[in-house]
Amino acid sequence: MEGSRPRGGSRRRAGSGGGHGRRGALEEVSAGGVVVRGDEVLLVVPTRRAANGSRVVALPKGHLDGDETEEQAAAREVREEGGVDADLVEPLGDVRYHYRRDGRLISKRVRFFLFSFRSGSPEDHDHEIEDARWVPIERAVSELTYPGERDMVRRVLSKTRADR
Repeated sequence: MEGSRPRGGSRRRAGSGGGHGRRGALEEVSAGGVVVRGDEVLLVVPTRRAANGSRVVALPKGHLDGDETEEQAAAREVREEGGVDADLVEPLGDVRYHYRRDGRLISKRVRFFLFSFRSGSPEDHDHEIEDARWVPIERAVSELTYPGERDMVRRVLSKTRADR
């Protein structure tokens, strides 16, 4: 989740190896999915709150584990956080932002992928998630907490409109 403490995964110093952000800042890399089922998209409510204590409505996402590719990590997060299995359709783009943790500047990149629902139920989400549910795509744009995630869903919305 944006601004959350990582569960391990991909971290490196920005400025070494083409990282983004200020020199000396850590860069974290995560991956997530926009899962579509008809005219609905899967949203999750993590148990961890935003920095200001408010409830977060988000897309499934998280850090890469071990040697996972971004695609594999996104599919795993969709399964763990959203309770569903889905088929990878295509990359959607990156969301970049910065936050501070323990006084350190963290530069974060989350690569999002479009997925098509295959099976499962949002009720089967993991312990890090308070709620997972299907929401009409157009309504999801206004329900999501973070602007970058709203942009990812807008991309899906424009793709679905173009396909009609």
